[in-house]
Amino acid sequence: MDARDRLIVALDLPSAAAAEKGWVSLFNGKDFTGWKVNENTRTFTILEGAIVAHGPRSHCFYVGDFMNHTFRNFELKVDIKTENNSNGGVYILTGFQESGWPAKGFEVQVNNTFVKDPRKTASLYAVKDNLDKVADDDKWFTEHIIVKDNKVTIKVDDKVVTEWTQPADWAGTKDFPERRINPGTIALQGHDPGSTVYYKNIRIKPM
Repeated sequence: MDARDRLIVALDLPSAAAAEKGWVSLFNGKDFTGWKVNENTRTFTILEGAIVAHGPRSHCFYVGDFMNHTFRNFELKVDIKTENNSNGGVYILTGFQESGWPAKGFEVQVNNTFVKDPRKTASLYAVKDNLDKVADDDKWFTEHIIVKDNKVTIKVDDKVVTEWTQPADWAGTKDFPERRINPGTIALQGHDPGSTVYYKNIRIKPM
């Protein structure tokens, strides 16, 4: 994408991203342009400017043109709302795969009241977990994820919740050896049929 095309994209951004200088929207609020859903396509729908995850396990990957959907040092903001007892997540530094839990990159947890998993919103899942409730169901909150060199910082509504620096000898987690900082894309999680999570105003600022 050349400079002229990026300008055209920027002029068509939803208001939340347009109001923040240097940020680029990854979701147009209307359809799945630039996104690709894997194993259960019906899990994801769009309602009132938000991507809604509700149904069997599935993931919605950003595969659009901006930076060829490959990010390394960046800030990402996603406005999120959960219904009661819902689980979701925002993947970073990942890559499209046809099925299963994404093997590459990290999941930033979305869970305010889901009873089957103690890892709460803003956990860097199974890497550095947060066990404290930091957001409420049925209210919009913003996950702000910063990846800079070998450090990941996760904020909720401007409050730092999780900070983690990847050790030099890091080899991923036991189940996911590719849980490491490498360039990749963004994905939204549909966790299970009982969970309903809303994602909107998905915007990124490369560094």
